[in-house]
Amino acid sequence: MTALEQLGAYVAGGDAVLPETRELLRLHVADSVGAWIAAMPTTEGRALLRWRATIGSSTASQNELDDVAINCGLARLSEIDDIHLASMTTPGGIVIPAALTLSRLVPAAPEALAPAIMVGYEVMIRLGLAIGGPTILYRGIWPTYFAAPFATSAVAARLLGLDARQSAHALALALTSASPGVGHHGAATGSRWFAVGRAAQNGVTAALAARDGFTSDINILDGTFLREVYGITLDSSALVDGLGKHHALAAVSFKPWCAARQTMAATAALRQLLDDGLAIDDITEIKVSLPPPQVKMVDHGVTAGDRASHLTSVPYQMAIAGLNPDAAYDVAQSPSVLPDGVRALMNKIRIEGDESLLTNYPRVWRARVRVAARGGSRERDISEVPGDPGCAFDADAIRAKFRRFVEPVLGASMAKMALENSLCALDHLPARQALQDALLRVRTELH
Repeated sequence: MTALEQLGAYVAGGDAVLPETRELLRLHVADSVGAWIAAMPTTEGRALLRWRATIGSSTASQNELDDVAINCGLARLSEIDDIHLASMTTPGGIVIPAALTLSRLVPAAPEALAPAIMVGYEVMIRLGLAIGGPTILYRGIWPTYFAAPFATSAVAARLLGLDARQSAHALALALTSASPGVGHHGAATGSRWFAVGRAAQNGVTAALAARDGFTSDINILDGTFLREVYGITLDSSALVDGLGKHHALAAVSFKPWCAARQTMAATAALRQLLDDGLAIDDITEIKVSLPPPQVKMVDHGVTAGDRASHLTSVPYQMAIAGLNPDAAYDVAQSPSVLPDGVRALMNKIRIEGDESLLTNYPRVWRARVRVAARGGSRERDISEVPGDPGCAFDADAIRAKFRRFVEPVLGASMAKMALENSLCALDHLPARQALQDALLRVRTELH
């Protein structure tokens, strides 16, 4: 069997979601819904909502397809969605909005939602691992963008009840619509989130086409296609080894605040030093050591109006952690003017690559922070941040995160209702319908 035939059989299979896995999946559903809602009032989010309101839809099926694009774009742009470090993919922001949106259209049994989400997570993460996501990211290929059609084709195939052969063709068709990247454009109306939403939509279209008899090259991952077209050497074992025997969900990290995950270990290290008594005014210099592949991405200043520059800047993220920690919970963070204190602290931060931090990379993203201060130097080495599997969020932590990000959008009462419906959406159809109605209502109010 080809790799896609094996994956197709897995997608179509009757794998039950074990109780302990289901409980973890509930937390990821709530976390992703929170990200989806929190992104709506941002400048980028409102741009997506305006576009969706403008285009309309001629049929119910097209309506759901367009909603998949917008809802996945919203959840992903939040930068508080979950992340699988070793594959460099962010599955929750793609898989969960797609599954919840499609469940309005597809007449699947209510219990089909959890398995559909699970196969979406699994195939997205496996593709990210197979293409070497943490390596190709830093040469301009966005692993989540590349893998989004693959993931949503699996979700849709499972919800549509496609058989193993049809599912393999859905995955193959999805791969033919995969794109490597969107370039760099920092304006709030840039195409990044529009593009990733459309990529998710393409995967659903691939599954619908496979249902209706369209076929594709199911040998596409076993030949030279990826190497010759994208310069990607595929690790086929990452695609299929242990398929169905263990699930990647347990290795997915929750994000504790709003920023690129590559900035978080260094920021967490400074937070710990400050909590241990380091006075911010006593700092004279901060040296940050990171895995060398990450340095170019995060060693920069910020540009007014360019939200991405703030979210990916280690100096900025560390500075607000020391001087204005609440700013890290602002999904829209992009101040027009930096406070003098933030700029001064940023200027004290130096970043270097350190090969010794590559131990267990990319599964572990370490950072070492050395602070020179009046009264002596301090050092902290961080391997995991809150929300990583070794410092896992429990239900209370997810509830607190949801409230923190969603209450500013919905208010306390509506946020509480949305949280409870999110946690129950896998098993209770009325809760799922109430959540979907609430999401549509908020979208309408904000566009």
